[in-house]
Amino acid sequence: MSRSVQHIVVMGVSGAGKSTTGEALAARLGWPYIEGDSFHPKENVEKMHSGIPLTDEDRKPWLEALAAEIARNETRGQSSVLGCSSLKRSYRDILRSGAPQVRFLHVHGTHQILSDRLSHREGHFFPPELLNSQLETLEMLGQDEDGYVIDMALSVEAQVDEAIRVMNLP
Repeated sequence: MSRSVQHIVVMGVSGAGKSTTGEALAARLGWPYIEGDSFHPKENVEKMHSGIPLTDEDRKPWLEALAAEIARNETRGQSSVLGCSSLKRSYRDILRSGAPQVRFLHVHGTHQILSDRLSHREGHFFPPELLNSQLETLEMLGQDEDGYVIDMALSVEAQVDEAIRVMNLP
């Protein structure tokens, strides 16, 4: 990659390990990590906690806030790593509006692994019952999108190694 400032969005459904992989990638690169879930408005968190899937209208202000955070880092000349589900291309388009170089690392795996992870996760507002709605909403990266799919069954270290290699990161 010839451009020095870039933004990597670590995407996937809940339970894929976006935060864990994103934090590890950011640490390896020496870039700040942005936890997308922390930008959700209270109403979105309450809906998800109650088992109600978010609509596109619910997600739009959240995605716009994340694009603005990417833009703030871009203005400072600071690359960043963002953890955000980015389930639809239209959502990724909003995130791409934040800077010229926004790339995606899709942490993806089987329904069984996702279900297992969600059933053992504690202290998160996302209930396992919403996994199917996220999988139904998920649009895989298009061939024309700057991104890469990585297997969530790999160790976090192997995911980061692979991401750096295939995305030609510094």
